Order: sequence, then C-alpha cells, then structure tokens
Amino acid sequence: MILRAVINPLKNNYLVRGARCVVACAAVAGCGGRRHVGPPEPTAPLPTAGIASQQVSVLPLTLLAAEDSLHWENALGQRRAGLAKADSVFGALLQARAPEVSWVLPDELRRAARRAPGIAPDPDQMGTAILLRGGKLEVVPDPLRSELRTLAALAGSGGGRYALIPAGLIYRRTVVPDCRGTACRAPTAPGAPVATAELTVVMVDVRTGRIGFRTVARGEGDDPWTALTRAVKSLTPGLP
Repeated sequence: MILRAVINPLKNNYLVRGARCVVACAAVAGCGGRRHVGPPEPTAPLPTAGIASQQVSVLPLTLLAAEDSLHWENALGQRRAGLAKADSVFGALLQARAPEVSWVLPDELRRAARRAPGIAPDPDQMGTAILLRGGKLEVVPDPLRSELRTLAALAGSGGGRYALIPAGLIYRRTVVPDCRGTACRAPTAPGAPVATAELTVVMVDVRTGRIGFRTVARGEGDDPWTALTRAVKSLTPGLP
C-alpha cells in the first residue's frame, strides 16, 4: 500500500515498454532481420517518499562480474573483497543521499543472522542473484521469499516490511552510441570513460514477496568504484 503510488506508474511504464517492444520487433522484421540496439531504459529513482521513516533491509551483493576485456581482476580484487567494497559504496551512498529511510545495512543483517543460527539465513549465501535474470518476476519465489521475511523480522528493530536488493553488478566496456561491430566497444575519444557499471536494484515487500520496484542504475568511469559511485548516485537524482 505504501508503494502503490509509485508502483502504479511503474506498471504503466512496463506497458509502454511492452508496446515499444512490439514496434521494435516489427522494425526488425522490416529491416531484413537485422537487430538494432537502442539506448537502455533510463534509471528509475528510488521511491524514497513512499518508504520514508520505514526500516528497509539492504541485502549484500552476491554477484559481481566484469568483461574480460577490461582486465579489472586486480582492481576488483578477490571475489569476497570486491563484494564487500561494493556493499560499502552502496550502503554509504544510500545513507548519505536518502537519510529519510532507516536503512539496515548488510553488516547488521549478518549480525542478526549470527544471533539466530539455524533460523536466519546467511545473507551472503542467499539466492538474490536470481532477481538479476528475473525481469518478468512479480513475486519472489521460495525459498528466497521466506528467507527475506525471516531476516527482515530479525534485523534492526524488527518488523521491517521492505528489502532493497542489489541483484547483480556487471561492468561492461563502454560502447560508442549508434555504432555496430567490435570496433565500437571502446571509448569514444581519448579520456572518455572506459566502462559502465550496471547495478540491478530490486525492492521487495517481504510480507507478500511482491516486487514493487526494479531498475538498472548505470554509471561510467575509468575504475570500478568511480563507475559504481556514479551508478548509485543515479538512483537519487537532483543531488550533486
């Protein structure tokens, strides 16, 4: 109910996107089957007005990947270190840019899980990455649904209704707009950003399991953390 005012417009957007897809398919058929890749959908801002003063659990990231051509193995570090750094950037920016929400960050979720062994799931071992590929999902499937409900009930002051889930963070080499072929996968000019961070973010009502918000935040940069910072900032537009 709290997010209804935000969710309904988003549903309308989904309908509009569906209509656009039909038009795009017709265009492909009329062009001899050649696929034209359009610009990505703009990042939708977090619906913070609908969750102000609410306790919202922020799940840790479990999926982090980068295209091999970036050669960011050293920049990202070992998997666990890279995930922890990404969680730190995400959580710090949420607290700084949306202080009207009571964010319960991953470290607090981990402490809650340790206090209830055998009852609470390990936040770092939950199957949240399924939401990265589940763009058509409307309800989170079990067992993830029940795990989210249990963890949110035990964390913070208890009884939090919503969970914000970074379903996956993917780094891709920046593509030259309106260009085709492998030669396009390079900066447009000397000094242009090397890569784009794509952070898929989902908000779930843990009581019902319904997905009320989903978007992909994008940011460009010459290193992973600059790109991620810009991506997260795009979730709260209007701030520097």
